[in-house]
Formats: sequence, structure tokens, C-alpha cells
Amino acid sequence: QTMGDIRDILEIDRQQGPDITKEAIIGPERKFRRQLGAPKVSRRPEGMAREVFALLYNDKKDVPPLFPTDTGQGYKNTKANLSMKSVRPWKWMPFTNTARSDNAVFHHWRRVSDEGKEYPFARFNKKVQIPTYSDSEYASYLANDSWTRAETDHLFDLCRRFDLRFGIMADRWEQSKFSKRSIEDLKERYYGICSALAKIKTGQGLTPEMRNYVFDAEHERKRKEQLARLYSRTKEQVQEEQMLQNELRKIEARKKERDKKQDLQKLITAVDSQAGEMRRPGRVPKRRLAPATRPKMDSLSGEITSIKFPDLKGSGVYLRSQRMKLPANIGQKKIKAIEQLLVEMNIEANPTPTEEICQHFNELRSDLLLLHELRTAMSSCEFELQSLRHQYEACNPGKTLVIPPELCSGGDPATSNPDINPAAKESPAPNKMEIIDVVGSPQT
Repeated sequence: QTMGDIRDILEIDRQQGPDITKEAIIGPERKFRRQLGAPKVSRRPEGMAREVFALLYNDKKDVPPLFPTDTGQGYKNTKANLSMKSVRPWKWMPFTNTARSDNAVFHHWRRVSDEGKEYPFARFNKKVQIPTYSDSEYASYLANDSWTRAETDHLFDLCRRFDLRFGIMADRWEQSKFSKRSIEDLKERYYGICSALAKIKTGQGLTPEMRNYVFDAEHERKRKEQLARLYSRTKEQVQEEQMLQNELRKIEARKKERDKKQDLQKLITAVDSQAGEMRRPGRVPKRRLAPATRPKMDSLSGEITSIKFPDLKGSGVYLRSQRMKLPANIGQKKIKAIEQLLVEMNIEANPTPTEEICQHFNELRSDLLLLHELRTAMSSCEFELQSLRHQYEACNPGKTLVIPPELCSGGDPATSNPDINPAAKESPAPNKMEIIDVVGSPQT
């Protein structure tokens, strides 16, 4: 092995060895032959400890049900012998770069098998296509009072030499012969000529980017001026700007909070005004017989809640089904009551939102909410009447307070209260509000 390496270093040919095979790297595979009819003898594999092999058998020398197979190559990996074949030769050879036009000859190390092939990195040489113009075209279309013909020719020569790297072109601009030009001036002149040539001819040298690109020199100058001012700020100016930005965020946050409160106040005012229109007329309040602790119930003179559906006329495009969406200020209990009433009436909770259905469906749910409020108020009044009756009977033993049948929510008036005089059934029914006032009056 060592002599082979020395021969390679000294470039001395050595005898060609055989090709690398599997047997040459890991060794020949051992084949065990046994005679027919001879008893099979279990041998300890090479490299396995005696104690480990003894664990595979018992006293009767029975073969275990699962016996580990062995490849016959031992338990040690043989080092691969990769020096059986000579290395590929390399040679110090000349080459030329096809991307260069000066036919310069260079030298480098290369495989002997690659001799004579093209330089592989020449394909990465990409050149920018620079348009050309004639004397007549320049005189007719490209002449400019602020640019001479010599300056224009020098500009395009720099474009070809430096592949439109305008930073390098501005550095290589000959200020001794021509007037001083900035990068924006060079770009404006070059792209202006490209745009003019694209209008008068369609030939090679004008890519689609050149035809469509318009360079705004004034915008570029202002941008650089703004950047120069930005980078020239002092530390105090930066801190002041950050403080102003923080104050601006606080002002915007306060404005959003104020707008939110105003919207909420408008909503509350609208609900109160609509509820005031539906408020029942006032009546003489009832005097309780005993100001004892009694559950506080809603009276009939309370405000009746109405549904204020969203008005989406001025909010752009919207789904008509949003007009049927119940507002959140109603409450879950009332929403459940409305849904239960709709189920009792066999009406879908989400009908097809046509213009007519939306209007009638919203009106129906408003009426259902009013019905629910009236039922709640009626239940409260009945509970209050029963409380008054029990208090009256407790204060006056032996007397019974007669409740008119018109105040009963259901059933036959005669069966609801057995103490009613039959003659009372033939008398005309008074107003319910008047009856409630009579029941709660001091004369009773």
C-alpha cells in the first residue's frame, strides 16, 4: 500500500491490479459442506464469546427454536481495500475562455479524459444587450441640448464595458473632458435613448424590459435626498420622533374608544326612544297591604322591549339574511322564547331571505317578543294578586278575598273560584286595569 502511494507521488506507473470486486473488499464467502447423513454439529461462530454461545443450549444439547444465522464472515468488519485500481490521472494543461475576446491562454489542472473540451464556466458569461444608433437616428430623435454627441457615445461605451453597473460608470466618468454627471443623470439619458429607439425601430438589442421601463429621475433624486436626511438625524431627533409616534398611537386609541362609546350611546338612545313609544299609559299605583318582604316582580307599567334590527343600507354589499339576525342586546332567554314560539307555530327559524319575507319575519318576531313580554307581565300580576289574597286572608281570619274571573289566565271563571256569586257571571265584565286598581285600593 505504501509503495503504491509512493509510486503515485513520483508518477511511476505500477502494475495494473485486478478490478475491485465484492470478494476483494470483504473477503471470500466461506462455504461449509457437510456429509449426508452426518449429525449436525453446532459450532461456536467465530468472534462469539463462549459464555454467550453457552446460553443458546441447555443440558440436553437441544437446538433452540430460533437459532441466529451467520454469514460465515465473522463479527468484525473487514476494511475495504480500495487501492486495487490506479487513480485517474490529472494534467497541467492550457485552456482558453470562449467568453473572452482577447484569446488569452491560461493553465489549470484538469483530468486527462477532459482534455480538449470547452471551458465549463464559459456558459455563465451573460452579456447585456446594449442598443446602437446611427448618425441619422441621433440627429433626428436622440439629440439633447444638455448632452453632446461625445458624452452620449462615452456613456454607451461605459454601458458596454461595465454591463450597466451605473455606480461604476459614474466613477469612471471622465470629468476632465465632460461635465460632471450623477448616477441619475446617466440613467435618465440611457433609458431615454432606449425608449426613443424602441419607438422608431424594432431590432435586436432592445429587450422587453427596456421598452417598458420608464426611469423617473426626479423621483430618484428626491428619494435619495430623503434618505440622506433620514440618516443624518441626531439622537435627539430620533427620540423625539419615537415620542411623537407613541403619542399618535395613544391619540388613535382614545379616538377609537370615544367612537365606540358614542356608537353605544346612540344605540341606547334609539332603543329607549322606541321603547318609550310603546310604553303603556300610566295608572294609579297600587298600595300594598303589608310592606313585608315579597319577591319583586315586573309591573304592567314597565317598558316593553322591542327588537331593533340592524340597518345595513349604507354599509356596502351585504347578505339579505343579515337583516334577519337578532341583535345581541335582546338576551338569550328572550331569543329562546322566540324560537320556542316559532316552533309552536311550525315556522322555520331561518326562512328564505327574500325582501318580503325579511320584513314580515322581523315584524312577526317583534310581535312574538311583545307577546312574551305580556305573558311575563300577566304572570307577575297573577302572582301579585295571589300574594295579596293570602295577605288579606292572613290579616282578616274568616274572610275570603274574591278574585274576579276576568283576572284568571285560563279555565272557566266559574270553576276557577267557587266563591263567585252566580249573579256576577251575568254582570258585564269591567276593564282589567280597573279591576286591578280596585283590588289594590284602600277600601278593600
